[in-house]
Amino acid sequence: MDRIPPAPGGSDTADVAIVGYGPVGQFLGLSLGRAGYRVAVVERQARAYPLPRAVHFDDEVGRILQGVGLAPDTLPEVVAPYDDFYEWRAADGTALLRLDWRGPGPSGWNVSNFFHQPGLELLLHGKVSNLSNVSVHHGWQATGHREDPDAVELLLESAEGARTTLRARWVIGADGANSIVRSWIDPPMSDLGYFHDWLVVDLASCGADAHRHFTPPAWQLCDPARPTTLVPGGPGRRRFEFMCLEHETPAALAAQDNVWALLAPWGITPENSAVERSAVYTFQARWCDRWRRGRLLLAGDAAHLMPPFAGQGMGSGLRDATNLAWKLDLVLSGRAAPELLDTYGAERAEHVRHFIASSMELGSVICLTDPRAAEQRDRRMQEALRAGTEQPPRPLPVLGPGLHREDPGGGTLSIQATVEDGYRTGLFDDVVGTGGVLLLSSEAEPDPRTRAVLDGLGMRAVRLGDRPAEGAVADTTNAYRAWLSELDATAVLIRPDHYVYGTASTPADLPGLVRDFASALSPAPRPVSPE
Repeated sequence: MDRIPPAPGGSDTADVAIVGYGPVGQFLGLSLGRAGYRVAVVERQARAYPLPRAVHFDDEVGRILQGVGLAPDTLPEVVAPYDDFYEWRAADGTALLRLDWRGPGPSGWNVSNFFHQPGLELLLHGKVSNLSNVSVHHGWQATGHREDPDAVELLLESAEGARTTLRARWVIGADGANSIVRSWIDPPMSDLGYFHDWLVVDLASCGADAHRHFTPPAWQLCDPARPTTLVPGGPGRRRFEFMCLEHETPAALAAQDNVWALLAPWGITPENSAVERSAVYTFQARWCDRWRRGRLLLAGDAAHLMPPFAGQGMGSGLRDATNLAWKLDLVLSGRAAPELLDTYGAERAEHVRHFIASSMELGSVICLTDPRAAEQRDRRMQEALRAGTEQPPRPLPVLGPGLHREDPGGGTLSIQATVEDGYRTGLFDDVVGTGGVLLLSSEAEPDPRTRAVLDGLGMRAVRLGDRPAEGAVADTTNAYRAWLSELDATAVLIRPDHYVYGTASTPADLPGLVRDFASALSPAPRPVSPE
């Protein structure tokens, strides 16, 4: 198939145009390009943004990166897995809360990872650049659009004032909080009215003495005189976040002399650290109530904004991209109706709302500046800590209504554990490969018709066994057997974005499970009204 990429000034039509080339736009371009589609990306910045923004991702995002050849354990210059507690402390330094961020999560990677975003973006860009069917155009800004039944024509303008157009079958706005694509969709917004200004300071080249205050390496100072966040910022880096107080202006808070004055009590000086970036950000909590209109779609910060206290901003954007990419692949290839894309926003919005609520709940504890209220908070939390009160398990949100069954597994995140296929032992995706999977217990076997349906959808059937065999892998840690038992299932149909479509309780339920999934992708045509 001819996959000549379109370019500004060219007459070709892209399969997908992406506006914005941050991590979400990069991941979409990489995923859709690897699927063979012509992708054009336009980015108003003339070159890659060189400064940090996000610094944290979880195990699910680790699995998402693994799927495009960027496994966290292969990126030592960019990613530092975290294997310690995340501690909250009162103004006097006594502990209020200890969150256990040690070890791997259900997706097979560390529960918590700190990273350097420019480094990750450089690696993503390198992979995108290797695809001849993906073109990236820095220095071009989308200024308008025209729609027709078959495509969208983007109106583009360069930094030098040149103008051109680009046609695409689908357009994705991954262009951040001030998204122009969102303005074209003009969706209703849910805004929780949460606005807090914080000074974010990123430090590079931190010497050994600049780390002496940080045991554990990540903690939160819940001091009403100045709530402060102290976390790693990736290998060799640290991040501080200082809340802007009522009597302060953002400009005064961000003044260079004030930045060093705020850092000085922590042993951070110009002699042992370099300020890579300092800027005041307004933390917000809002999301779009509609993520698609016609051939226009939104992803990442263009669709939602959240406070950083749960560390899920960029991760939520990459989840958007993973959900959207495989659905758009099905639509572009003709294996699913365009209506499938309506499930994208409905599923992701519910997920995002959970993380926003969680972030705001954490913020309500952290951001107290009233000394009396803070004293009461400290007393409650310290009593709970002394009593040995266990923190609830880290919540794993369920997708909103969409392409999944309403059974015990539908819409939940699948696990990733170690398996063996006779040639290698490793994490499931490394051994079996990425993409949708019908995961079967040892006693289940799909019939030929069910296998044919799976093949048509680009999915595979994988059976669990005591030892590897053809079409089967050994569940070396018994993690999958335990998971199937929890779901009371003999089989689980896992979508390419790692979320569960549904389960089969018995082998006899297998054909119906797969048939229902295939039917959901191509809804029956609407009846034609008589003239």
